[in-house]
Amino acid sequence: MTLRTTKDVLTLVSRLVAIGLIVTITSCASAPKRHPVPPSHITKVSIPGISEARFWGDEWPKFSKEKLETFTDAEFRQYFSAIYKEPHNYLAISGGGANGAFGAGLLLGWTATGTRPEFTMVTGVSTGALTAPFAFLGPDYDDELKTVYTTTSTKDIVEERNIITAVFGDSMADTKPLQALIAKYINSNVIDAIAREHKRGRRLFVGTVNLDAGRSVIWNIGTIAASDSPHKIELIHDILRASASIPVAFPPVVITVEINGKRFDEMHVDGGTGSQVFVYPAAMDFRQITQKLKVQGDPKVYVVRNSFLEPDYNGVKRRIFSIASRTIDSLIRTQGIGDLYKIYSLCERDGNDFNLAYIPSDFAEEPTEGFDPEYMGKLFDLGYQMAKSGYPWKKAPPGF
Repeated sequence: MTLRTTKDVLTLVSRLVAIGLIVTITSCASAPKRHPVPPSHITKVSIPGISEARFWGDEWPKFSKEKLETFTDAEFRQYFSAIYKEPHNYLAISGGGANGAFGAGLLLGWTATGTRPEFTMVTGVSTGALTAPFAFLGPDYDDELKTVYTTTSTKDIVEERNIITAVFGDSMADTKPLQALIAKYINSNVIDAIAREHKRGRRLFVGTVNLDAGRSVIWNIGTIAASDSPHKIELIHDILRASASIPVAFPPVVITVEINGKRFDEMHVDGGTGSQVFVYPAAMDFRQITQKLKVQGDPKVYVVRNSFLEPDYNGVKRRIFSIASRTIDSLIRTQGIGDLYKIYSLCERDGNDFNLAYIPSDFAEEPTEGFDPEYMGKLFDLGYQMAKSGYPWKKAPPGF
């Protein structure tokens, strides 16, 4: 859940640096114990009872490829009834922290025009992961989406830990408030609705990063929702929280996995540390997929980048944290643009129609805290009005 600026994160990190001497002197820093996956099993473990719950973000999963190659037309029609021989619309929602209000407003403004499609597939990273379930389920959940992005404040997301707890733990803040927020809005009824849509063939994917492997993971939320696992609700909540967990600032989320009956755990963090936004792995032959599904017309890819893309001039003070802050801002912006180039290239390769929305550079409001309801409300209104008046989707990333 990338913040609008990195000041809050750097403030927390600076405190770590300031008390680093304490750790050195005491040499007794400790964090919750865990049972990590042995390196030899890292690609073999799975979620207990849900073998197809996720896949690596840079691979075409074997189980998916096998189905594509072996399914008959009748099976495609049966398991993908909502998307077989139909036009396809894919929605990818990026990270951006409080800036997720822009994407939320855009979706509601799109609803107001009467032209918002039922998305064949929705993907989300970080704050986009929190938006994605509502976007996936459609306009019936617009009220919840608006509430989350116009009434939430920092205290509803994190509780700052005291210095001693932080230095001997795994983060500078606690995300129990975010955990409660997710549980409130992504309840059993919502998860049941996701399962129903999954069974119609529609897909909802959320990205995290497996910190042990240093690799992006794509979670199939519909598969988990439709499973018989008694832990599916807790797992979905953990995935959404993990996707929004900024390393160091927020605690990582530990997820249980197994192999041959033995249990281990994986550490997952903010999906934005792997990619700011994604549609599907480049390793997939998506043109083959759309041919098998007999898609009508060219699939449309809609990318919502909850961020500013244009470079901005800002004189930097010759101080370590000013330099670090500006550097991280630049890295996040350019990484996001790189992700857009990748998606655009995949669209060109696979015959998809590329469409991009992002926050315009003339939006000059500044938040007073990490999650400022007033700031988020104004950004929401901006996205809403832009979409309602007919958003001019960009047909290429900046620079093309």
